[in-house]
Amino acid sequence: MEPKTWLITDAASGLGQEIAERLLARGDRVAATARHPEALAQSAVRYGDRLWTASLDPTDTPALRRVVDAAFSELGLIDAVVSTTGSGLFGACEELTDDQIAREVSVGLVGPVQLARAVIPRLRGQGGGRIIQVSGMGGPAAAGVSLCHATAQAIEGFYASVAAEVAPFGISVTVVRAGTARTVPGGADSAVAPAVEAYDHNPAGQVRQVMAGEIPAPSPERTADPAKMAQAIIGAGDSTAPPARLTLGSDAYNGTRAALRERLAELEAYRETAFAADAGTAPSG
Repeated sequence: MEPKTWLITDAASGLGQEIAERLLARGDRVAATARHPEALAQSAVRYGDRLWTASLDPTDTPALRRVVDAAFSELGLIDAVVSTTGSGLFGACEELTDDQIAREVSVGLVGPVQLARAVIPRLRGQGGGRIIQVSGMGGPAAAGVSLCHATAQAIEGFYASVAAEVAPFGISVTVVRAGTARTVPGGADSAVAPAVEAYDHNPAGQVRQVMAGEIPAPSPERTADPAKMAQAIIGAGDSTAPPARLTLGSDAYNGTRAALRERLAELEAYRETAFAADAGTAPSG
């Protein structure tokens, strides 16, 4: 296989770093962005000009556009763009602050949308490419993570439409539904909302207890291996027929499957109500 060139956001830690290291080790080139790119210094020494780095706060749209333009201008063709930037906001809806909500939406939704808007003209101009967006589990909702769930659903809906828009240009899109990995929950950018006492013994309160280390996180055998997740994402980037959605981790699979079954059952239960709303049908009693 010919070496490829990848653009990866948030590549100095977590899953982004795992993907970048694996790609560099096999001989590919990587344009890596990070809030603190100095964390990539050792990799830069090891891999030389195969690693291109840039500082990037994903919430700074003008800077994002400048970095994307520089990466394509300096590296030429980029085969795949992998967006791994994310954060975690934990707490019941009532507990969240206005600033926390704005930050979560900015990082989890607006940032990826603006990245897509920046890279699509470049990919279109070069005749095609891949966009891989790493997101949350998407399907299953859970107490205490309403904003995480909202941004995951929103970004999946966004890319479902974008995929149809860009397919004629040879651009494919894969959204990764990533389950819980063997890392610190939420990562370095996670935030916990101020507590409201009424939720202390509520399912949302249990999430807070996990984040505070008061009760155990999911056991290792029920979490995904970041190295295996990274390899699966690279496989999707290499595939000649990449999936529109890639679910990684048994919790993501089981939760998504259960959510889809429940949604389909409810849809079928109200089938007659749906059809009765058509124009030209007699109103029901």
